[in-house]
Amino acid sequence: MSLRNGGHVRWAFDLAGWRPSLADLLLATSCIQPEEKLTLQRFVFRDDFNASLIGRLMMRRFVQLATDLAYDEIKFERDSKGKPFLKNEGVAVDFNVSHQGRYAVLAGMATKRLEATTTTSPTPKIGVDVMKIEYGGGKPLDEFFRLMTRNFSDDEWRYIRGRDDASAQLEAFMRNWCLKESYVKNVGVGITVDLRKISFRIQTEVLARDRVVCDTTLRVNSEPMGNWRFEESLIDRDHCVAVSLENVPAEQDLSGNCFEVIDFRTLVEHHRPLLAIDENYCEGIISKEYKKSK
Repeated sequence: MSLRNGGHVRWAFDLAGWRPSLADLLLATSCIQPEEKLTLQRFVFRDDFNASLIGRLMMRRFVQLATDLAYDEIKFERDSKGKPFLKNEGVAVDFNVSHQGRYAVLAGMATKRLEATTTTSPTPKIGVDVMKIEYGGGKPLDEFFRLMTRNFSDDEWRYIRGRDDASAQLEAFMRNWCLKESYVKNVGVGITVDLRKISFRIQTEVLARDRVVCDTTLRVNSEPMGNWRFEESLIDRDHCVAVSLENVPAEQDLSGNCFEVIDFRTLVEHHRPLLAIDENYCEGIISKEYKKSK
């Protein structure tokens, strides 16, 4: 478990394959901040609790690897738009987490390694989104697309509807949605903006697990966004993932940034507890139910 060239990490955690024991929960919940622990307790279902817990552990493990900070000295806060960031001063990293379907994902980079020597260089930023490629809405796919019309540009709809069959159209829809989410999460505006003005042009039609597509481009308000780059790949055949990067040098090779699936033991390696073991808290979590499969 290490940083790749340029200080990047791309991690995926299989939430569906993780049913933590009491011992796992005791360990994991001692490795998060007090306010995070209170927030997590409010989740009704275990699935949501597990996903958010793993996201927090991934952030802490990434920062530990990317910096000289001690595990229990790492401090996270959230900005006015709810995006987590590293509070510790003098450390240059950026990261983003997402979860959907069976995976939680983290994309991170040590931005100090990416910055030019001049102090005026804009700081690189990163966003990530993962989507399960499925539709279970009950309505015919055409009707679903009609309801979602205002979320995509005309060019994007031409690409989506231009696929050969319903399965390919759904894949194209989810891929575009994943790209869009990775971008709005990066800039911190959420999906309250006019998404029709955020328009992606996909050039490589097929995604793979072992290869990163980097040639998708973006226009915002019809203007090319030349300082943005995007990575796209599959985690498995049912989950696509997109990473948005702003102000990352054009010459930097991103093609090897496939997502690495990590397990719980790897994630908590070299941990140092922040909080005391809390059996009552964890027994309360274990009493929560998982969502019923559809």
